Amino acid sequence: MGNSTSRLYSVLAKTLSSGAVSQHQECLEQLDSAQLDPLDPKDLLEECQIVLQKRPPRFQRNFVSLKKNTASNHRPIRVMQWNILAQALGEGKDNFVQCPMEALKWEERKCLILEEILAYKPDILCLQEVDHYFDTFEPLLSRLGYQCTFFPKPWSPCLDVERNNGPDGCAMFFLKERFELVSSANIRLTAMKLKTNQVAIAQTLKCHETGRLFCIAVTHLKARTGWERFRSAQGCDLLQNLKSITQGAKIPLIVCGDFNAEPTEEVYREFSNSSLNLNSAYKLLSPDGQSEPPYTTWKIRPSGECRHTLDYIWYSQHALNVNSALGLLTEEQIGPNRLPSFNYPSDHLSLVCDFSFNQDPDRLL
Repeated sequence: MGNSTSRLYSVLAKTLSSGAVSQHQECLEQLDSAQLDPLDPKDLLEECQIVLQKRPPRFQRNFVSLKKNTASNHRPIRVMQWNILAQALGEGKDNFVQCPMEALKWEERKCLILEEILAYKPDILCLQEVDHYFDTFEPLLSRLGYQCTFFPKPWSPCLDVERNNGPDGCAMFFLKERFELVSSANIRLTAMKLKTNQVAIAQTLKCHETGRLFCIAVTHLKARTGWERFRSAQGCDLLQNLKSITQGAKIPLIVCGDFNAEPTEEVYREFSNSSLNLNSAYKLLSPDGQSEPPYTTWKIRPSGECRHTLDYIWYSQHALNVNSALGLLTEEQIGPNRLPSFNYPSDHLSLVCDFSFNQDPDRLL
């Protein structure tokens, strides 16, 4: 690896001590000249592995082929969805009682996150709970060829944590060599006609290879039991926005998110029954194609063990095919202390799917 790459990464590897966005911007301005040079993902992966050499190796996860007999003459579009766990929340609020604080050190945990992203090489990356956007993800991923967008929560709980790194929010990244940005919308979700603390990003992209348009959205709905109606209202608002953006499903749609909702909740039914004709990609891993995975998050807090399915990748089933999906971690891999851990950086599992366009774009049902 070249010394210039090592020097740059060494600078970026240092966690900023203050949460002020102005300081993040100042850091970026100082690194502007270095950012002009592309970064080889192999070099970054090597840097991460050096930092992580005392940690256990990454878990092995395999892709499950779901492709039907429909032929496709273009490369699939790989989409990755992940709540990466905000650093301020992991250290200051979430109380993972079986996770040693040493496992949550940002200098190493961010390398686990980057290693996971580099391993699956998504064309589009959708993240929640991003509170190190300006000093880590935007500088690095932009040099890997991604166009980057961040939309923070208006009242992020990260700001209540001492020595925070600013607000957390949703972030979206897409490879510029594969897609052109046609339009972008930052959406502050409403519930009962009131603006809420939850947000979404929706971007319409044009695929260079096929010329096809599609919309990709990322969101993170309100957490906690007792807020089911609130999440339902937020989901309705997001669907209304997406209906407008996709011209009533004329433009294919992929929605990634931590919905904080089990499949039994109303917001899940709203997405399932929407006029946008959406299906949940990870249902296709089940034997009957109708059941969600048993969990996408598994942690232990002072109140007890929490094992839930909260994360989803929705897609326009009339316009898109799911070629494959990344299998989930097994209970044995996760281990008795659950997530996060020295092995895995977040309390949520990453979801990854490969999509292809339906060859009959006018077919709606």
